[in-house]
Amino acid sequence: MIRRHLIVAAALAGLAGPAFADTGITMADTSLGKVLADANGMTLYTYDPDTGGMSACYNNCAVNWPPLIAPAGSAPEGAYGLTTRTDGAMQWTYDGKPLYLWIKDTKPGDVTGDGVGGVWHVIKAN
Repeated sequence: MIRRHLIVAAALAGLAGPAFADTGITMADTSLGKVLADANGMTLYTYDPDTGGMSACYNNCAVNWPPLIAPAGSAPEGAYGLTTRTDGAMQWTYDGKPLYLWIKDTKPGDVTGDGVGGVWHVIKAN
């Protein structure tokens, strides 16, 4: 337990470290500051129309904003949870908000999806 807290503290302090819990979610340095990112360093986003912890992004939306799918056997921990998509896949959430990638981000640290349509947002580190 203490080790996990040290890992999270190191990540928040900007030190290289492993992913949070078993989520594969990390922190990335961007032009907007530190944000949540997937295991490859790609920025994660939330979508304002998502409510009640459920995704509202399907079809063409999910092509442009791929959901961050959790591997089989993943379990929620702390601020990181899971929501079930209509196809049965499990999607990671942060503070109850489903997480997505943006198809137009081409390299780790890109944040080109922040503010798209006024409804897509990066998750900044506090």
